[in-house]
Amino acid sequence: MYTNFFYALRREGIPVSITEWMTLMEALSVGLAESSLSGFYYLARAILVKSESHFDQYDLAFQTYFQGMETPEQLLDQVSQWMENPLPPKMFSEEERNELLKKLGLPDWESLKAALEERLRTQDGAHHGGGNWIGTGGTSPFGHSGFHPGGVRIGGESYGQSAVKVATERNYRDYRSDETLGVRQFEVALRKLRQFSTRLDGVKDQLDLEDTIDETCKNAGRLKLVWTRPRKNSVKVIVLMDVGGSMTPYANICSQLFSAVHKSSHFKDLKFYYFHNCLYDLLYLDASNNPKKAVKTEDILRSLNSDYKVIIIGDAAMAPSELMMSDGNIYWGIGNEEPGITWLERVAKKFPYNVWLNPLPEKYWERVHGSQTLKIVRDMFPMFELTLEGLDRAIKKLMVRK
Repeated sequence: MYTNFFYALRREGIPVSITEWMTLMEALSVGLAESSLSGFYYLARAILVKSESHFDQYDLAFQTYFQGMETPEQLLDQVSQWMENPLPPKMFSEEERNELLKKLGLPDWESLKAALEERLRTQDGAHHGGGNWIGTGGTSPFGHSGFHPGGVRIGGESYGQSAVKVATERNYRDYRSDETLGVRQFEVALRKLRQFSTRLDGVKDQLDLEDTIDETCKNAGRLKLVWTRPRKNSVKVIVLMDVGGSMTPYANICSQLFSAVHKSSHFKDLKFYYFHNCLYDLLYLDASNNPKKAVKTEDILRSLNSDYKVIIIGDAAMAPSELMMSDGNIYWGIGNEEPGITWLERVAKKFPYNVWLNPLPEKYWERVHGSQTLKIVRDMFPMFELTLEGLDRAIKKLMVRK
């Protein structure tokens, strides 16, 4: 059943396994989808999709496979006719028939039609809200964009959200692995750095549940508690962000990333600095790149230990002179005795755990204006796209030295 849907998911890049698919079949066999397409949508997604970054691909596959499975007009007519006399009269008395209709919750079709005809005769204009006239919003049984458990939609779009409609909206496009990050996604990705946590010296005052179970089993079922030291995150991070110039189109996401990074409370230490196009003698404390709010790059290199993990965010696209020449800094009145490439090399050497995140899609890296400098920077730093997938790869890279 739904075998082609399995292949539709695989074509969209969702890593669905046969085991998961058989689990879905088992869930369907016991009625967990409740004979509803909406129920199937959520049930299948819960079982088959292991990461929120695949939600949008799931919606696309669902939309493609189930597109067109909406009630045809002919069936609507048949349902309308059936509702006028849904039960064979010979099987039930009139009293039994009415009682069963009441239990089934079916609307009184004749009353609905009569009420609609009355509204059409008496209504003389548009109406929004309320519970009586034909219009939008509200709880009237006639109109659209409102709510009524047994109403008739007239015009507009359904707000009841059938499964195909939900999928079509693509509410999860921002979670795709090839979409640029936002605040929430970056926060989630940064939390993955907690995998570098380690147990430090200290009092063993935290119950080790797994070892307790193991030792209790070895002890013939008699409880044996095992205590351990609490896990503390020892990760220290430096974030360097390019602002201004060719990064202006990414100003919004830079602001989001700033918010996400500063919301991160699970690092032992976090340093955040700004630069423009390339690193020089100064690093700035805010996005204005005001020299009065700056620190010397040399001081940072000298004062911080090499166990900091460095994340640099920028497009690496600049004039070759900005990267390769002394006085290449384009800010008026601010020179640099040593070229930017020298400072980048020092950072890469001092902090061997480093990555570069580029908001520019990788397919443009070799033909964008500034591709020459971008290539040079790529040779010094492992570079990844600023997407969920790119950040996942970057964090894995931060686990090992360059």
